[in-house]
Amino acid sequence: MTTTQVSGNARQLTRFGFVNCYLVREEDGFTLIDTGMLSSTAALIIAEAARLNAPIRRILLTHAHTDHVGSVDALLAKLGSDRTELISNERSLPILRTPPDLSMRPGEAPGKIKGGTPGIRSKPTRLLSEGDKVGSLRCIDTPGHIPGHMSFLDERDGTLYAGDALVAMGELNVSNHAPWFFPFPKFVTWNAEVAVASAEKLLAYPIERFACGHGPVRQGGIPALRQAIAKVKA
Repeated sequence: MTTTQVSGNARQLTRFGFVNCYLVREEDGFTLIDTGMLSSTAALIIAEAARLNAPIRRILLTHAHTDHVGSVDALLAKLGSDRTELISNERSLPILRTPPDLSMRPGEAPGKIKGGTPGIRSKPTRLLSEGDKVGSLRCIDTPGHIPGHMSFLDERDGTLYAGDALVAMGELNVSNHAPWFFPFPKFVTWNAEVAVASAEKLLAYPIERFACGHGPVRQGGIPALRQAIAKVKA
């Protein structure tokens, strides 16, 4: 696992060269955003938090795909589920079950939930809604890649933890427009139009940089996001 400074408040943890999760420092310790693809990632995340001399207080999930929830159960077994919050949202609950419920809800856009959704044994202890805060992080609903997808804006420094709403391999892209050499987010995006609408929604926020589930942290703020959206519409 490699670690990279995101800002003064966070570290990017990357495994296999393309799967990211993030340790975001708060006054009481770390918020971990996403958990990687394999249960073995848990020990590496915990070791990095220990090296940085702060406990992991909560796990915050952007969405239910396997490369984002892969070590949830292992982490909670090691950290203690009674001492560590697991945070998601109501729409993600059925997708996080074992086995997952992948049925669409009335009023949702057409398409089907694709990609690995293994479910987890652990149950979220807190459910977020649009606009809620987790420490310094503002919750923004950004479905499209998958129903229930959330992004989180650190209001201290303008870092958007975008999950797979955006992809940063090569350059910044909306998930349904991932580059040819890393097409996986595009292949498993549920609804392209909703994904683009979520990206357009993000234009209203004071974003300085993008910390995505795949790829390095990208600077450029709103101009970079406008360029990513324009590529989809070209």
